[in-house]
Amino acid sequence: MLREGEYRIPSGCAISGFINKDGRRVDGSAIIQSIALMQERSNGLGGGFAAYGIYPEYQDYYALHLLFEDKLSRNQVEELIKDNFYIEAEDRIPTRHVRSIGKAPLLWRYFVTPRLSKIEESQETEADFMTRLVMRINDSVNGAYVVSSGKNMGAFKGVGYPEDIGEFFRLDEYQAYSWIAHGRFPTNTPGWWGGAHPFTLLDWSVVHNGEISSYGANRRFLEMYGYKMTLQTDTEVVAYAIDLLVRRHKLPLELAARVLAAPFWQEIDRLPAAERDLYTRLRVVYGSLLMNGPFSIIVGFSGGIMALNDRIKLRPLVAGSKGATLYVASEEAAIREICPDVERVWYPQGGEPVIGRLEEEAQCRLSA
Repeated sequence: MLREGEYRIPSGCAISGFINKDGRRVDGSAIIQSIALMQERSNGLGGGFAAYGIYPEYQDYYALHLLFEDKLSRNQVEELIKDNFYIEAEDRIPTRHVRSIGKAPLLWRYFVTPRLSKIEESQETEADFMTRLVMRINDSVNGAYVVSSGKNMGAFKGVGYPEDIGEFFRLDEYQAYSWIAHGRFPTNTPGWWGGAHPFTLLDWSVVHNGEISSYGANRRFLEMYGYKMTLQTDTEVVAYAIDLLVRRHKLPLELAARVLAAPFWQEIDRLPAAERDLYTRLRVVYGSLLMNGPFSIIVGFSGGIMALNDRIKLRPLVAGSKGATLYVASEEAAIREICPDVERVWYPQGGEPVIGRLEEEAQCRLSA
């Protein structure tokens, strides 16, 4: 019998990501290599990736990645799509045979733009119209699931080790300026294709290591704003909370991070008056979105990434940089695996966000 200290239990799940702030696009080989190094943190029940800048020829269209359990669910969703959108293009998501990946669902993508008449009829913004349709499909169409729904980005995920999922989805054939990845070790939720990370909404994508013990309170707060939790995992609330705080309530990303991993009251009490007032108001208004429990997350979005861990750092997170590239991961080794001569490495404090954004020139060039 092994005694305590004679064996290692990994702290569940692996996350990794990077952004080339100069807009340089690279294929998925590096992110697969990075996440594969941490294979012992996952158990083959989920792996996934999100990539930004992969569809420049369709950058003005929403790229809907969907999975279907059967043709019936696909037909139901296609009726909804045709009724609400103009379809510019559609096809199967390209895959290749990988021996370790079991039977996959139907994987399809549609490049769409909403019908103006439908938006006017709904009296919503375009983004809210998109959000409601995603929620409708995930909640009411049995056997269908929206994997991602943003512009010029996509999520690729399934049941398997992340390096095998990356091979399955042929990520070496995509070019992106930003990649995030996840290797899953589920502890209290099932391993199924929709339950793998990342979780997404519009341009947001989230990969997560840990457990959100405040899930119930977070969920009830988000449901008041129309979000539906249907995906059998606590991580789902993180993506929706970011969407609510940043897109709908217009909080800067830095402040949204201070809602999810809020300073302790004793820390707030020691702040200068103006900051103390700001953080007190955030705690009062958004107290139900405080994420309790151990976690580290990477949030991908159009033009950037953010990494954050819980306020007492119960899950690991390390950052590194070289030139115009920012790296974040569960382990320093995952960064050095793809950037051996990294110029700077640091370990963020609990609740301290690490944010990387495209440089203005790169942003203009990619959107041209």
